[in-house]
Amino acid sequence: MKRVLIVVLALVAIVFYSSIFVVVEGERGIVLQFGKVKREQGSDLPTVYGPGLHFKVPMIDQVRKLDARVQTLDDQVDRFVTSEKKDLIIDSYVKWRIDNFANYYLATGGGNRLQAESLLRRRINNSLRSEIGSRTIRDIVSGERGDVMESALRGLLESSSELGIKVVDVRIKQINLPTEVSNSIYQRMRAERTAVAREHRSQGREQAEIIKAEADRRVTVMIAEAQRNSRTLRGQGDASAANIYSDAYSADPEFFSFIRSLEAYRKSFEQGGDMMILKPDGDFFRYLKDPSGQPQ
Repeated sequence: MKRVLIVVLALVAIVFYSSIFVVVEGERGIVLQFGKVKREQGSDLPTVYGPGLHFKVPMIDQVRKLDARVQTLDDQVDRFVTSEKKDLIIDSYVKWRIDNFANYYLATGGGNRLQAESLLRRRINNSLRSEIGSRTIRDIVSGERGDVMESALRGLLESSSELGIKVVDVRIKQINLPTEVSNSIYQRMRAERTAVAREHRSQGREQAEIIKAEADRRVTVMIAEAQRNSRTLRGQGDASAANIYSDAYSADPEFFSFIRSLEAYRKSFEQGGDMMILKPDGDFFRYLKDPSGQPQ
């Protein structure tokens, strides 16, 4: 009897343990009965269990726990075509969460997150292609990026509802041109900058020649004026010297002649190594003779 009681208690404990389940914070639980989502009585809404301790029918009910937090789908970089038939490389991401757990479970093959992201990625690409295809590159890059994201978000809200998913936000992280287009643009920009630099250098050389010519002209004028002034001053000096010589000669011709002869002697003999052959009785040596007429 005691053994039977132990077995009964063990069975009761097993049944009790299998009839409870715990949903942690950040998750939601749905119950499946014979493979179908258990719904609330008198309603088509699924029974969703929040965080806490809950009960189920053992051996009949199966619990599937789904992540109820906001998820991030960081999509791969993809190529899009604008209304101008120009390619753009766009990097984007999407914030989403489960809105209808029953639809999500059924649409994703039992709550498979990878399948859910694959289905959502297709809808994101279709929505972005539709929005980008109706705008030009200038519109997308300059000021309408916010409009593109808002329109894409509205489109995703409608298309993702059948998956049981609610798209919280759509963001474009980066917009680039294809490599071949970027290279051609860079080459064109480089050519334009080179042409501008060449024009600036040409203008600089022109201005340098103008400045140099003006400086040469001013130098020539200044030199001519200086030479004119020097000739004027030299002429005035020569005239003053002639006047002085004339006054001195008038005052004492003999003394003036003596002084001039001494200057001539000094200039003739100051080299020291020159040889001069002259008659001693010439007029040049007149002041080198004694009163008797003999050279000193």
